[in-house]
Amino acid sequence: MNVAAPSLLSHQRGTVVGVQVAVARKVQIGGRAILTGIHKTSAKGPIAVHPLGLEGDEQADPSVHGGLHKAIYAYPSEHYGYWKSARQTAGVSLIDDALGFGSLGENLTLRGLLESDVWVGDVLQFSGCALRVTQPREPCFKFNAAMGFNQASKLMAQSGYCGFYLAVERSGFIGADESFSLILGPRQLGIPESFRAKLFKHLR
Repeated sequence: MNVAAPSLLSHQRGTVVGVQVAVARKVQIGGRAILTGIHKTSAKGPIAVHPLGLEGDEQADPSVHGGLHKAIYAYPSEHYGYWKSARQTAGVSLIDDALGFGSLGENLTLRGLLESDVWVGDVLQFSGCALRVTQPREPCFKFNAAMGFNQASKLMAQSGYCGFYLAVERSGFIGADESFSLILGPRQLGIPESFRAKLFKHLR
């Protein structure tokens, strides 16, 4: 008897609540002028999605961020409350309490899809493009600078609130308030498991 193959379409759905890009620029970090593209700002209207990322977005160091497998960085909006509280505890919010979407360096701020929901190889299917999950984001010293306190990278490692990178499966366009469906991949390696495997150097 033939058994029908299960559908690869997950019931998981989500929404893009923010689309952000940045031009790489030099900023002062630890007394040095460092080129970075972490400071993202909101993009107006639908924006083109190319194999190497969003139109108008630049990465300062393609060996760390960018390239075909890390073309776009996505982050769950649900974690923003955590980071606002962390900055308040660190005393940063007394200086600057603004933490708009894109503040964590993400291109896409998502609602309804957490790291625990996605696996390497899953695809976010939009009406105008398709993006494939490739790996979790690893925090670096630039993330500490963006958050305004030195323990930010360690907190990302401890919490697992890392977000994930996306490769462009199908080029096109994307805009804020668009919904997407999750297409299941091989489901062999989850984002949380992949992130934990990279944790040691951040938790020392």
